[in-house]
Formats: sequence, structure tokens, C-alpha cells
Amino acid sequence: MKLRVLGCSGGVGAGLRTTSYMVDDDILLDAGSGVGELFLEEMSHIRHIFLSHSHMDHTAFIPFLVDSIFERLTDPIIIHAQQETIDALQAHIFNWVMWPDFSKLPREDNAVLKYEPMKPGEKIWINGRQIEMIAVNHTVPGVGYRVSNETCAFAYSGDTSTNDNFWNVLNSYDNLDLLIVEVAFANRQSKLAQMAKHYCPATLAEDLSKLKHNPDVYITHLKPGEEMAILSEVKAAIRRFNLKTLVGDEVFQL
Repeated sequence: MKLRVLGCSGGVGAGLRTTSYMVDDDILLDAGSGVGELFLEEMSHIRHIFLSHSHMDHTAFIPFLVDSIFERLTDPIIIHAQQETIDALQAHIFNWVMWPDFSKLPREDNAVLKYEPMKPGEKIWINGRQIEMIAVNHTVPGVGYRVSNETCAFAYSGDTSTNDNFWNVLNSYDNLDLLIVEVAFANRQSKLAQMAKHYCPATLAEDLSKLKHNPDVYITHLKPGEEMAILSEVKAAIRRFNLKTLVGDEVFQL
């Protein structure tokens, strides 16, 4: 199983792309501006998008993706997400005002975009890979995911703050090879992190202590300009794990 980091920043700027990860060549976890790093041929292989929540830095490039490969799609792209996230996409993006409703194009009975609601705790198998949705704690209904096959597993936290459920679910399994977890703010912005329901280094340290596994840990979603401060504080607060920061374009072969 291959995991490619298309975008992992908490904002935009030269060289910075927002959240999107590609599993093998056909699955996306979130679809922020990182999707724009793909060539058209690579885009044409995508058939599933699993969304963590509705915020634009995780969903903004779905319209551009579908529009760019519209003529190439013989099978629909399936959006897997909580119903609340799907409702937000339909109401605010694919509404014929902001963007055409691709769930009705070219025809309603043969559309290029399809929605499949999913609930936390549900698992879907796609060509030998299991994707499990895990509830987390964000300002809108949010989830993370555990992705596994017969030999390996990785987890992605989505956007979240302090919670027990994500860690309890991961601990219910025997293995975890890789963990991608968000840290959006430095400790000096802890009040803002609490309001926005994101981790800062101090709160991540508390929650990571709940994890019984010892995976490779990569932090993501750092606010532009704060990367060095956040990484320094994370490494000072968390000694058990060898933490690294995602910068984009990483490829993990699991």
C-alpha cells in the first residue's frame, strides 16, 4: 500500500498546499489544494474520496478535480463522508451557483459524482484495503481514518482537538505503522486552538500518551510561518516518539 502526501499545510503560500493524501492511485483522503499537484492522467484514476469534514482546506479541489477529468470519467467518483459533510457540499458548492451539480451530470442516471454517506465506526473494503471512519472532535462534524490491508495500517487524524475516541479505536487494533496527526497552532495560541478545536503541542502531547502503539509519527496542518516553532515545541513535549513534520511530496510504501 502506497501513501502519497499531496498537500499537508494549514494554509497557502508559495510551495504550500492544503490537505490531501493519495492511497495507491485510486483513493484520496481529503481533497484540498494538494490535488492540484496531480497530472490529469493521475487524476483520472481516482474513484474514491474520503472526507474528514466540510472545511474548504479539505474539500476545495473536488470541483476542479471533477471538472478537469469530466470527459475521462466512465465510472463516477464516489464521495465517502458523514451526511453533514455531504449536505454542506451540496448546499454550498455543488449548487449550480458556486459550481455545477456534478451528481446530475451528464445525466442524473449516469452522473460523474456520487455520494455514499458513512458513519463513524463503519468500515469499507476497496480492493483489499479497509478504510474505517473514526469520530474526532472539531468545530463541525469531523472524522479521522484508519486504513489497512492484511499486512500494514496507517491512521490520519483529520482536524481535531483533545478526544479519547480516536485513540481508543487505534488501541483496539494490534498494529499501527504510521500516524499522521494535526498540530495547527503553537502553544502561545492555545486559546485559539481550543476555540478552533485544533491541537497545539501541549494538547497533542497529552493525547499521544494515550496511544499504546509506537508508529512513525508525522505532524501535519501547521499554520504557515509557525512551522519551526510548532515543531520545536512538539519535540520538547513529546519524547516517546520520533516525530517529523510533513512538508509535502512524501511517499510512504507500507
